Amino acid sequence: MASTRDTRMVMIVDSEPAQQRFLSALVARGGWRSIAAGDTDTALAKLGTQEGMALDAVLVDQGTPGMDIGEFVAELRRWRPGLPLIVITMRNGVEVAVSAMRAGASDFVQKPIAPDRLLEALDRVVAPNGPQGELRPLTEKLRAPLAFEEIIGSSPNFRSALAIAAKAARARVPVMINGKPGTGKEVFARAIHSASPRARGQLVMVDCSAVSPGLIGSGLFGHERGAFPGAFDRQVGRLVQADGGSIIIDHVECIPLETQAKLVEFLNSGEVQMIGGSIRQTVDVRIIATSASPLDKLIEAGHFREDLFYALSTAQFTLPPLSERRGDVGPLARHLLARIGGLPGMGPIGVTDDALRLLAAYAWPGNVRQLQDVLFRAAVGSTTDVLTSADFRAIEAALGGSAAGQGDVAINGEAIGVTLYLPDGNLRPLEEIEADVIRLAIGHYRGRMSEVARRLGIGRSTLYRKLSDLGIDTAA
Repeated sequence: MASTRDTRMVMIVDSEPAQQRFLSALVARGGWRSIAAGDTDTALAKLGTQEGMALDAVLVDQGTPGMDIGEFVAELRRWRPGLPLIVITMRNGVEVAVSAMRAGASDFVQKPIAPDRLLEALDRVVAPNGPQGELRPLTEKLRAPLAFEEIIGSSPNFRSALAIAAKAARARVPVMINGKPGTGKEVFARAIHSASPRARGQLVMVDCSAVSPGLIGSGLFGHERGAFPGAFDRQVGRLVQADGGSIIIDHVECIPLETQAKLVEFLNSGEVQMIGGSIRQTVDVRIIATSASPLDKLIEAGHFREDLFYALSTAQFTLPPLSERRGDVGPLARHLLARIGGLPGMGPIGVTDDALRLLAAYAWPGNVRQLQDVLFRAAVGSTTDVLTSADFRAIEAALGGSAAGQGDVAINGEAIGVTLYLPDGNLRPLEEIEADVIRLAIGHYRGRMSEVARRLGIGRSTLYRKLSDLGIDTAA
């Protein structure tokens, strides 16, 4: 339960004094006080002290001496079951994260630690009115690059975005990807790079939302020593690091106007000039920009340059939220579970039709990222290799716990999203049902139209005729 005191308290469990000081300074930026423990036994002993009783959260590094991290989490849960605990893992520490989550950890973050993400995780686990249980998003996604043929979706707007992205990948033009948080912008950006002629080159990513606005320009263009207070060393910019490859500029809407002007100049000239420097360097890099905010409104407000928008938007598309493509939830869930099942410490995981109905009925405000997090939590917490509706109690509670919340989503064989009945209880027209089945087949077989036709038991020419008659845009 979150503290009612003005200042919240966190215990940092880490054996390295320098790391303790770093984490203490970091959490202080978010208004947290901290105490430290150098090993797990000391941490457990401190739970009974006056400071320990005032704790709001615990932050533990996986390499801390003492107990195995899973044992420590379980022991802490035994003594203080309601105390939120976040585990810091190495970049390849998925197995540790799985073990900690199964033992009862609230969340995990991966090194190198992004300050904003850690503070966000701390705020989230103590939020009194925040999402609970499996609905609470994890701070870190379990990332792995996807090829275009692995990206699941059959709705027309999603297929249209996929087609634009695939076409843009083969070109050399800048790309602008719009969409709400969690819709898959980074997944698409990485797929564009992987499918491009630059695939063997560097892929560099800059998250402008995680960097102080005053440092974004330095991060992109680099700076000479002494260019500004605190510039003690010469730093090469990310644009130069990505020479010959691609750069993902995430949250491009966060770039300050002065840096926007430099970015326009770079797009026009292809030359980079360090801050405080006089030499220009020609760089060959493709920019893939993403935005979670409508840039047209920012342009109207004078916060985003119109010329930069047009320079970045040679190819652009918007990813629809998951609430607008609920027919994709079932195929997505199965696909994500297959990937989760391949993680270290996991195994093959199935899911029942009842569970899929439940998932498809939820609105998913966090989009695909939240769906993945919910599935991961359910998978690590399940004692069987098949997830049922019982593994998603928080979603059931969010829907009101009644079948009415699921009534607009039916299933057909392996795929969900085909609604057979109208709200008045009558059957929908056959033409509409047929259109939904075809869309689901296109998504299930990832746009491979010959396979779609074969599985539906019709000829390829018949399939295309039906697509035309039913007004289905495959964007393939």
